[in-house]
Amino acid sequence: MSTNAATASRRKAARDDSLVAKLGPGLITGAADDDPSGIAAYAQGGAQFGYSLLWTLFLTYPLMVGIQIISARIGRVSGLGLAGNIRRHYPAWMLYGLVSLLVVANTINIGADLRAMADATALIVGGSRHFYMVAFGLFCVLLQVFFSYARYVRVLKWLTLSLFAYVGVVFAIELPWLDVVKGAFIPSLRMSAGYMTAVVAILGTTISPYLFFWQASQECEELRTVKADKPLHDHPEQAARQLARIRIDTYIGMGFSNLIAFFIMLTAAATLHAHGVTDIESSAQAAEALRPVAGDFAFLLFSMGIVGTGLLAVPVLAGSAAFAVAETFRWRQGLNLTPLRGVRFYGVIAVATLLGVGLGFTRLDPIKALFYAAVVNGVISVPIMAVMMRMASNPDIMGKFVVKRRLRILGWAATGVMAIAVAAMLVETIA
Repeated sequence: MSTNAATASRRKAARDDSLVAKLGPGLITGAADDDPSGIAAYAQGGAQFGYSLLWTLFLTYPLMVGIQIISARIGRVSGLGLAGNIRRHYPAWMLYGLVSLLVVANTINIGADLRAMADATALIVGGSRHFYMVAFGLFCVLLQVFFSYARYVRVLKWLTLSLFAYVGVVFAIELPWLDVVKGAFIPSLRMSAGYMTAVVAILGTTISPYLFFWQASQECEELRTVKADKPLHDHPEQAARQLARIRIDTYIGMGFSNLIAFFIMLTAAATLHAHGVTDIESSAQAAEALRPVAGDFAFLLFSMGIVGTGLLAVPVLAGSAAFAVAETFRWRQGLNLTPLRGVRFYGVIAVATLLGVGLGFTRLDPIKALFYAAVVNGVISVPIMAVMMRMASNPDIMGKFVVKRRLRILGWAATGVMAIAVAAMLVETIA
């Protein structure tokens, strides 16, 4: 090997081992969790209850890490996403039922997110909300259909920077740090319907089925993109590097997600709650409410963050639905497919996104839409997580990479917490 070739090889290896290179599916999944509907939930929690709900974001972090690492490992080890593994190892009724509910919930969520993005844009520059909804929807579809996977992932990575808008808002206001520390590290449980509903909303927002499907599918997409990478079930010699990458990627991605959620709730508590504004029904309303109490700069940062996170989350919602449907019916799948070869896969993305746009032209209350999506997500998350835990412990799927005791405890703990949240939500709904 020539000196130049050896130098190039060393540089490539260094790039592959760099922290930035290790970040991908986990980072994007975590950032997509802070979508406009999630922003609304965190802002409402902060506005209504001040700093007393900050502790929930420390509770959810290890649970998110555990279940997302498990979903990533299933994809990397087996070479199939969650729907593909359910199709291969479980009854057809379970597959069709769970995937159908996922698609419905994702479509409603897409509609609510596009509505929030359009509202935020109209607040900043004026104009027609309906025009912005259509424009954002078309842009998200075109991004996924006509960008190669490598370029597409780079775009999504850069979009995660928009979440730092919420960090910037905090530096534009004054904070009572003693109250912040108490709210973050001393759980304050209140046995009231409103408080418990807020806790359930935060849990349901941070641990969502579309994130499980997306991260597992993106590990499979990496396998299709990088020729040297193979499913670990058949090529265990790659395990040490890939499993370490998954851990780093997921720890950072979920930490990033919860850190931003923390700042969103903190901003709402320090501004809205402190000034008696306790009823926030949407992320755009939270941005508008910030203007008189925190100034135009905080309002602008918050609004721009809504648009940026929506541009990140809508493709993830549509993409996770497309991967699930494609695996269900054994269609070609992947963001590297040409539009002609991936017409059915991209068709699911287009239909889900455009149906979401269509919801914005109906009389459906966006807050009720988010509630219905949260109910469906909450209900289906429990059986999906239970099935994932069974998969992760199944040697036929995972080979010698079945999950060990610590990860198994975390995964089942997340499943149990979500089951309790769903039960509380159903009781609250009936009551």
